Amino acid sequence: MFLAIVACFLWSTAFVGIKLGLKYTTPLNFAGTRFFIAGLIILPFTGSLAAYVRAVRSAFRQILLISLFQTFLLYSLFYIGISMVPASITAIVVGGGPLFVALMAHMTIADDKLTGKKLISILIGFGGILLIAAEKFEVHWNEGKEFWGLVILILGNIAGSYGNILVSREKKEISPLVLNSAQIMIGGLCIFILSLFAEQHEFGFKPVEYYASLIYLSVLSAAAFSIWFVLLKRPGIKVSELNIWKFIIPVFGAVLSWIILPEEKPEFIAVAGMIFIAFSLILLNYNIRKKKTQTKPPQKRS
Repeated sequence: MFLAIVACFLWSTAFVGIKLGLKYTTPLNFAGTRFFIAGLIILPFTGSLAAYVRAVRSAFRQILLISLFQTFLLYSLFYIGISMVPASITAIVVGGGPLFVALMAHMTIADDKLTGKKLISILIGFGGILLIAAEKFEVHWNEGKEFWGLVILILGNIAGSYGNILVSREKKEISPLVLNSAQIMIGGLCIFILSLFAEQHEFGFKPVEYYASLIYLSVLSAAAFSIWFVLLKRPGIKVSELNIWKFIIPVFGAVLSWIILPEEKPEFIAVAGMIFIAFSLILLNYNIRKKKTQTKPPQKRS
């Protein structure tokens, strides 16, 4: 629980860095550079370089597959989609990530089925996301642009969900740090190469603010994704239940915006949404603990 909350908190702080960085560069270029540097940051913590290369070589096919879904497709589609859709719609679709993960896990993992109690927890949490996003809800349909942006964001959610499942199902004896470092570097490099063809670039030195945001986001990605990969590969952790914690990302984001941005103030509907999310997490953890208690074998009396 603690590690999941830490990872979600780190992700919630990313919006400030992204907002600053995108003032000086294009979205795909920024994302690709950020993730490639994040992979390099993890590298010294994985042990010797020779052992790293051996581990990557032994599981290269699986690393490539995880990189495709978890980094390249997820973030390419995300950055393209948010440029076409209002921020409130983006918050709803991205906030619905745990629901996509639960559905994907239900279809692909034998011991991670979507039970009625789990579905209720997810729907309550998603209701909280809707309330938080409703504060600034607006839609202006313009020649189908928003519709296709919505489709792209949903495809990104599906790709990210499958990426989480691939990590949890990775059975090779490869360290989560090695796995994350390799996949995020490969994914970041591919996004950067895509940006060379899909975006216009202005090469040259940029203001200090850009490099500060880039370094911060790279360190954040290295830490948050490494924590998440450790949790996904931990025995007994179910992908759908872990991802429900992502409902707290917009909560942290909203609170941080109230603290950092003077024009942002808490609204009743946003606070109500946070209460919904808190209740969904309490309900989820109550059901998990209850299930563990019921399945625990009785102790023999001496």
